Amino acid sequence: MNSLIKLELTRALRNRKFLFFSVIYPSALFLLIAGSAGGTDKVDGTGLTVATYMMVSMASFGALTAVLMGNSERIAKERESGWVRQLRLTPLPGRGYVIAKTASAAVVSLPSIIVVFIVAATVKDVRLDAWQWLALTGAIWAGSLVFAALGVAIGYMASGDAVRPITMITYFGLSMLGGLWMPATTFPDWLQSIAKWLPTHAYAALGQAIEQSRSPHAKDVTLLVVYFALFAGGAAWLYRKDTLKA
Repeated sequence: MNSLIKLELTRALRNRKFLFFSVIYPSALFLLIAGSAGGTDKVDGTGLTVATYMMVSMASFGALTAVLMGNSERIAKERESGWVRQLRLTPLPGRGYVIAKTASAAVVSLPSIIVVFIVAATVKDVRLDAWQWLALTGAIWAGSLVFAALGVAIGYMASGDAVRPITMITYFGLSMLGGLWMPATTFPDWLQSIAKWLPTHAYAALGQAIEQSRSPHAKDVTLLVVYFALFAGGAAWLYRKDTLKA
């Protein structure tokens, strides 16, 4: 399994388009959205400056990009090409393949988080305590596993031709409606009510709580745990179904 993880990491790091969208793109969006905001401009209802708020949103968006886009398309294409079927003939257990995909995506997601933090600190002068930087990195990185599981599920659900549109709709829908591209407080009331139940909204809320030096809301933590159980359970079921078809 270690060899497969190394192979997955090597493939991901060689994919320049994937690295652009997962590492550079979120930082560029952060500068685009927060660049014109003043240092004291705050997001209504949060007490956070625009730059501080959007830093967490874009770091979460970068991690989401790495684990969701990376997993879903690769798995669907490898199923279609017969690579997954070949791996089943080796001593590698089925869970080893899924773990290798998730682990490699999680490793690649870390640079996207750190780059956004560096850009926010150097360009927009975002300042936090040392424990907050560490806690933010750990929370956003760990929370990305929810979307890694979703990526695995989509990869086993969709064919090679259908996986991209399904992933893109899911990706942009969760990002926009979850408040990663703009504060959910700017949404109409009815849309805010929907956003509060999405995993991306709860995901970003973890980092915002750390920035506010308070504990995350129990609702947000519970939502992420429930979504992870649903996505991971769905991925496991789809994997077993795919195995039986092979």
